[in-house]
Amino acid sequence: MDNKQKTGSPDKDRINVKESYELEYWSKKFKVTPDQLKQAVKSAGTSAIEVEKLLKKLK
Repeated sequence: MDNKQKTGSPDKDRINVKESYELEYWSKKFKVTPDQLKQAVKSAGTSAIEVEKLLKKLK
């Protein structure tokens, strides 16, 4: 379970698409739809850096 009291690394470097607030935050940050973000996480894993790299390649 995501502990909202513990912020910062490594939590800030990982994307948890099962948490609606994280899905909304990362979707807006990367300027993609929630479904596109979910697909990117499925392909690249939960690392925000790797997801960002993948999304940049796809644009």
